[in-house]
Amino acid sequence: MAGAATVFAVLNQKGGAGKTTVAVNLAGGLAKRGSTVLLDLDPQGSATQWAAAGTQTFPATVKQLGMGGAHRDLRKDFRAFDFVVLDCPPSADSREAEMALQGCDTVIIPVLPSPVDLWASLRLPAEIEQARQRNRNLQAFLLLNQIENRSALSAAMQDALAEFGLPVLKSVVRRRSVYKTAALEGVSVYQMGARGQAAAAEIEAIIKELV
Repeated sequence: MAGAATVFAVLNQKGGAGKTTVAVNLAGGLAKRGSTVLLDLDPQGSATQWAAAGTQTFPATVKQLGMGGAHRDLRKDFRAFDFVVLDCPPSADSREAEMALQGCDTVIIPVLPSPVDLWASLRLPAEIEQARQRNRNLQAFLLLNQIENRSALSAAMQDALAEFGLPVLKSVVRRRSVYKTAALEGVSVYQMGARGQAAAAEIEAIIKELV
């Protein structure tokens, strides 16, 4: 890593898109590859509460980062880690989101399989383009989240994805009760043995696309 962490931001300006679920489990998967810190930028502190809820030790370091760190160089400040995952607040206009976009290598945008939910996030491409003026190598991907098993995307959803104008990860996250169970137990799906195996495979597929 040449003394600098690889930084992933999980961002969506719409609440309820499963952002924290993706961030927490992404951190759990990356922790199997190298030292990882999960930075909770959301004032609600959902990721922090999740990781603190269990009896097992969460595999990544978890820190809640207040606005005192709004202008930090995330790659350098957390260079002791191989990977940094940012769980951003549900707002593209916040200073935390701005910091995340300017300081990350890759932004992952979880979206629900509904055109209405996707259209609610249509401001994000403009925010990403603005961030690229200072962070020229910024990559951004849509991640389809909470996909029903055996469901095909509707034509309206395909049109909405095309309108967004950002690449879509081939890997998806399916609607699985085990993700909620992981939150209740304060662990990542990687720590759940056979119960979490299918979900962990989904997160693994995402990481292999990104890393």
